[in-house]
Amino acid sequence: MTTVHHRYATVHERRLFYREAGPADAPAVVLLHGFPTSSFMFRNLIPLLADRYRVIAPDHLGFGLSDAPLAGEFGYTFDALAGLTGALLSQLGVTRYAMYVQDYGAPVGWRLALADPDAVTAIITQNGNGYEAGFGEEFWKPVRAYWQDQNPQTEAAVRQALTLDAIRWQYLHGVADESVVSPDTWYHDHALVSRPGNDLIQLRLFADYAGNLPLYPKLHAYLRDSHVPLLAVWGRNDQIFIPEGARAFRDDAPSAEICLLDGGHFLLESHLDAAAGHIRDFLARTLA
Repeated sequence: MTTVHHRYATVHERRLFYREAGPADAPAVVLLHGFPTSSFMFRNLIPLLADRYRVIAPDHLGFGLSDAPLAGEFGYTFDALAGLTGALLSQLGVTRYAMYVQDYGAPVGWRLALADPDAVTAIITQNGNGYEAGFGEEFWKPVRAYWQDQNPQTEAAVRQALTLDAIRWQYLHGVADESVVSPDTWYHDHALVSRPGNDLIQLRLFADYAGNLPLYPKLHAYLRDSHVPLLAVWGRNDQIFIPEGARAFRDDAPSAEICLLDGGHFLLESHLDAAAGHIRDFLARTLA
C-alpha cells in the first residue's frame, strides 16, 4: 500500500499544503489542480504513480488546505500562484519535473515552464487549456463579459460558478454514468470556496484569467522550441475546455499524444484507470 504524506510548507510567509508520495530519489511529477478543487482531485491518482515517481500535489493559495488570505491582503493572480508553486518546488529540492496540469493548473504550469524551460521534463495536460480553440463558448460567455466590464450584473453571473449546483455540474456534465462520481467531490469543493471571503478570491482569479490569453503565443513558441514531450488526455465531452483545445497542441508540438476519453471536465473521477494507464505509459517512455 502506497503511503501518501500530507504536509505543509511555509513559502513567502504563506502556509501551503501539499500531498507527497513515492521515492525521494525518483523522477518528480508535479500535479497542479484546477478550479474549484485542490490536490483532493488527485487523491486516487497519486498512489497509481508513486511506485515509480516522486509525486507532489500542492494546493494553490486560496484553495484546499493552503492559506487563504483575504483578497485585500494578497494579490491573487496566476503570476502570484505560479511564483508560490515555483518557490515551493525549490524549497523541496525539485529542480526537474514532469507536470500534470488541469484547468487553473494549466496557466500556473505554463508560467513555470516559461520561467525555467529546462526544468520541465514532460507535460500531461488533462483539460488544461493553452489555445483559444479550447474555450467552450457557452461556459465562457459570462466570464468574458466580466473581463470586459466588471459590474454588479456581470459579477452576479460569474458568482453562479461558486454555487453548489454549478460545482456539481462541473463534475457530472459529460459523464455517461453519473453514479460513478462521488458526491464528496462537489460538497468538499463547495465547502471550501464558501469560506468567508473566498468568493472575492475567486472573483479576482476569474478576472485575472483574461491575462492568460496573451501568454498563449509564448507557450506555443516554447512548445515548438523545446520539443517537450506532451500528452493531452482529455474528457471529450467537457463543455468548459472542449476537445479542440486538446487537438490544438499538435499545431506547435506535432509529436504530442492526444487521447480523448468519453468523460467530462474532471476525468479522474469517472475514468481514473484509463487516464492513469495512458499517463503511466507516457511517463515510462518519456522519462526513461
